Amino acid sequence: MIYFDNSATTKIDPRVVDAMLPYLYEEYGNPSSKYYSLAMHAKDAVEASRAQVAKLFGCDSDEVIFTSGATESNNLILKGVMETYGGKKHSLAVSKVEHSSILEVAGYMEQRGMEVMYINVDSYGRVDETALAATLDIEPVLVSVQWGNNETGVLNDIRSMAKRCEERGILFHTDATQVVGKLETSPLERSVRFLSLSAHKLHGPKGIGAAIIRKDELGIKTKLAPLIHGGGQEYNYRSGTLSVHNIVGFGKAAELALLRQEEITIRLQELEEHLRHKLVELFPDIVRFNGDVTNKIPGIVNVQFRGTNNELLIKKLSDRYALSTGSACSSSKPSHVLHSIGLTLNEIRSSVRISLSHMNTIEEIDSFCAFLTAK
Repeated sequence: MIYFDNSATTKIDPRVVDAMLPYLYEEYGNPSSKYYSLAMHAKDAVEASRAQVAKLFGCDSDEVIFTSGATESNNLILKGVMETYGGKKHSLAVSKVEHSSILEVAGYMEQRGMEVMYINVDSYGRVDETALAATLDIEPVLVSVQWGNNETGVLNDIRSMAKRCEERGILFHTDATQVVGKLETSPLERSVRFLSLSAHKLHGPKGIGAAIIRKDELGIKTKLAPLIHGGGQEYNYRSGTLSVHNIVGFGKAAELALLRQEEITIRLQELEEHLRHKLVELFPDIVRFNGDVTNKIPGIVNVQFRGTNNELLIKKLSDRYALSTGSACSSSKPSHVLHSIGLTLNEIRSSVRISLSHMNTIEEIDSFCAFLTAK
């Protein structure tokens, strides 16, 4: 099986597995326990991993809050912020192309009577500047805009957006799940007050992620209503016994990603360029790329094969190649992302997402393209 669905999840790095194994077999202590060595070793491992994740963003270690993944982080941040800071200005703003774990929370907020604004995007899927300015004039409590889109790879200038929000006293959150490990993310400006990510998108284990919750300019922790109450772990933001082996794996994946950041970015750009060139060369009359082909996450290619049903194509390829129609979390619905950038239903139904990893090869791409010609 040749795997081209790395935006859904990635193959775990063997070095990550090696780092995790001792915390499954020998170092099985609960880091919330005290005094004895197994507990202390577990606690030290958690804090070392917290520091490794923090280096991805140049933030403080105690601003990294471990969760089960980006979906939980998004829920924690959006619900926690609105409950804590809503007051008389109960309004939330999100872009129309966010991941379902943002949009479903926004819908939930609306059902509870909260005002939610959906920010329009341009023909590439990037947040529209005029629409953003109009949104900021209304002064929502929180603006949430993804750093890079999980279906098209299109990037938003979240640093500029966060600064504009900060100047208006508006909190800013970004879902950085698809960007981390593929592009440089450090240093993270303090105006990006909240950030979400998952380990399994950067060759780490599933079931572990983080919410980055920045302190204010005085170093005071941001108050946030917890999603999960209990023993007060994770600085009272997220209670529950810590999954030490997964946290260690997350830390190792973060360390490896940071160590090879520039190399990984260049490799993904090379692979994507080769794939695009081959597809245009072999299928000039039916291939059309969705979204921006330049200012984007390297390795994510959303492409139309005109006149071809995407579901039927993926099924025909499924014995040998893994790819998708879009987000794994919204696989049963036509893409809201492609709809938002103006594609027709027929165009959406002829589009597939090919998402690459630095572990993929030129030979795999050539094999895939040759197989397509035979179909």
